[in-house]
Order: sequence, then C-alpha cells, then structure tokens
Amino acid sequence: MSKRSLVLVLDNIRSTLNVGAILRTADGAGVEKVYLCGITATPDHPKVKKTALGAEAFVNWEYRKSVTSLLRELKKKSYQSVCLELHSKSINIWEARYDNHVALIVGNEITGISNKIINQSDLTIHIPMFGKKESLNVATATGIAIYEIKRSLNVVA
Repeated sequence: MSKRSLVLVLDNIRSTLNVGAILRTADGAGVEKVYLCGITATPDHPKVKKTALGAEAFVNWEYRKSVTSLLRELKKKSYQSVCLELHSKSINIWEARYDNHVALIVGNEITGISNKIINQSDLTIHIPMFGKKESLNVATATGIAIYEIKRSLNVVA
C-alpha cells in the first residue's frame, strides 16, 4: 500500500453506464482499487466497457457481494471509510479531514447508501449544492469526491 491511498466502493450501482464512467475516472485519478458490490456490474459487461473506453483494462477491481464485510476488512487495513451521501450526519466535502488511507463509498442512484453502511462508516460527506436539485449523478459526484480527497491528501500527479 502506498503512503496515501484511495480505494472506491461501489454499492449497488444499477446503471452500467455509471459504472463505466466511474471506472474511467478511477483510472484517470489513479485510484488504487475499485470494489464492485451487490448488483453493480463488472467490467466484462459490454455497456460498462463501452462507457469506460478501455480504462477498465487498467483499473484494479474486485467484485464483492457484501459491502459490510468488505468495510470490516478495509478497517483492519487502516482505511477510513467515507460515505458520499447527503444525510443528517454528513459534513461538507470541503470541511472533511481524511486519513492517509480512504475507502470512498458511493451508493445506488435511487436509494443511496443504507443507514446500516453509514452507521458502520467513519465519516459521511456531501457535495454542497447551489441550485434547485439536491444531488448530482453518481458518476459526476464520485469524480468530484475522488479529486477533492486526492487534493486534500496532497496526492498529485
């Protein structure tokens, strides 16, 4: 594990196009690993490949059925689990403090991240919204969060 690392946990992402876009961003940002959990499609799905535009070949990924058991494993490896979700517990992404090793969890496009996972996590963050809508597309929000966490950790290319 590098001095500072970021892994991504995709929890029940239903859109294969979002998965592909997230994998492309993960490659561009140098995310250490992407965990695909629950119903999240894997890179061998044709629509994931189409959106990832070849980036899926360069991203270290692993499928896991259960997010909760994965988070327990990551905690043993000193990862701070960070949920990206607008929630009563969430703090502004710009005010958050991150540990050296971060596991960023993003959830389902409709239902978000379950309270069970939020309660198991170390931190919940949200992206401030200035318009009328309360949320962004999961792939867009994930990209913003990845780069903000990398910036905060002083991980530069």
